[in-house]
Amino acid sequence: MKRPLLILAAVACMGAAADPAERLVDPVAEHRAKALFNEIRCLVCQNESIDDSQAPLAADLRRIVREQVSAGRSDKDVLDFLTARYGAFVLLKPPFDMGNALLWLGPFLLVLGGLGGLAYVSRRRETAVALSPEEERRLQSVLDQAPD
Repeated sequence: MKRPLLILAAVACMGAAADPAERLVDPVAEHRAKALFNEIRCLVCQNESIDDSQAPLAADLRRIVREQVSAGRSDKDVLDFLTARYGAFVLLKPPFDMGNALLWLGPFLLVLGGLGGLAYVSRRRETAVALSPEEERRLQSVLDQAPD
């Protein structure tokens, strides 16, 4: 009996998380705004979308997105507006450009560099250095004196 009550309480909490007063009247526009919320990073929490965050700045960003959507702007226009205002960091999936190319390509370059270094070291180990006759005699004398 406790389990259904617990589930009902959890669903009620999730429903209360979004303030109905903030929602747009048009359900299509609200759906578009919610989809955009999942593409925008909370600048306070940084690893959450503004849809998941409870930070005051996330609430402000949600309000801005709803205003932009209700003004008739396209999804691209809304994202461009926020990017111009806060930088590409505001996007959860920033685009690939020259400004962040090192961030996108860096891990691959590190792996390739590591593999290249490993190949270089393994090739150097394969080439055995021949001992001179004097070095071979000294090695043999050391081996002969070694206890069994």
